[in-house]
Amino acid sequence: MQNELLDQAVQFAIDHETTWTREIGAGWGIHHLDPAPWNVLRGPVHARGPVSGTIVVDGRTVVSWGEPDRPDLTFSVAKTYLALLAGVAHDRGLLPDVNEPVGARVRGIGFDSGRNAAVTWEHLLQQTSEWEGECFGLPDQVDRYRTLQFQGATAAGRKGDARPLQAPGTFWEYNDVRINQLSLALLHLFGRPLPEVFRESVMQPIGASDDWRWVGYDDAWTEIGGRRVQSVPGGTHWGGGISIGSRDQAKVGQLLLDDGRANSRQVISTGWMERMRTPCAIAPFYGYLLWLNHERRVFPSAPASSRFAIGAGSSFTWIEPERRMVVVVRWIEADHADGFFGRVLQAVDAA
Repeated sequence: MQNELLDQAVQFAIDHETTWTREIGAGWGIHHLDPAPWNVLRGPVHARGPVSGTIVVDGRTVVSWGEPDRPDLTFSVAKTYLALLAGVAHDRGLLPDVNEPVGARVRGIGFDSGRNAAVTWEHLLQQTSEWEGECFGLPDQVDRYRTLQFQGATAAGRKGDARPLQAPGTFWEYNDVRINQLSLALLHLFGRPLPEVFRESVMQPIGASDDWRWVGYDDAWTEIGGRRVQSVPGGTHWGGGISIGSRDQAKVGQLLLDDGRANSRQVISTGWMERMRTPCAIAPFYGYLLWLNHERRVFPSAPASSRFAIGAGSSFTWIEPERRMVVVVRWIEADHADGFFGRVLQAVDAA
């Protein structure tokens, strides 16, 4: 690989660091963009590091920069980790049919009646559930009419307004409250704290460090089997979430690249990994809590086969199967992510 081109790509990322402050302060995070009274932190957050990342090709690390071992908040990359946990549940027989209503196996947490009774696991995993209610005091309404930079469309109303809901499975919307409701459902399905399951079933088998952590909101506690357990969010919208280093993120990305296999072991079934990267019928840029580069519309400089775990700030895990490559970059300004990806491809292809 031509070091000069690779160095240029890394320098491009460093030169386009996010505008978020490194210390917690005004404008940090995304909670402040919500309408009151939901525009406050509910869980812990911590200062961030510099632009950091790592590039792995064919299982070999070709470059790392910044502080790649520093556990930093990864925001909505945690959603993809919830999809992996759903895969663990599926492989264990706890979630045998993704098209089964959630309330058939998990009762008493908001899936028992009305439109919510028709919500399936796949609806939650594809963000088409239209689930209605509150999860630990946060109503789903706070994220209605939400528009993300990467979905390529503009919401027709103001974020937080009471958008009329549609039938489950017929409307795609990125909604963190519904994701937290999925996490709560998985907690009840496993009957154990999700971080424990994730550590034993995913992170230890792939050889990740023990430095990462996944925490919930201060008041997100429930009782499971007589044990007081904290439910964890699928991001850091209102605090909490996953803090993890770039190298550990790359190992998770490698698991996604290798169809669920790591260290000569099938950690998650190939069938589930295929489900994760199958386009949602009404939102082909999205799989199971995984961004897809359908028709290269999400990131024009990356191949259409690419998949991404994306978090605010910005944090990206890029899985590029054509080149057997995993790229992690943290704290790059989102507007310049595509430019970075294009420069990485140029460096790899010139090798």
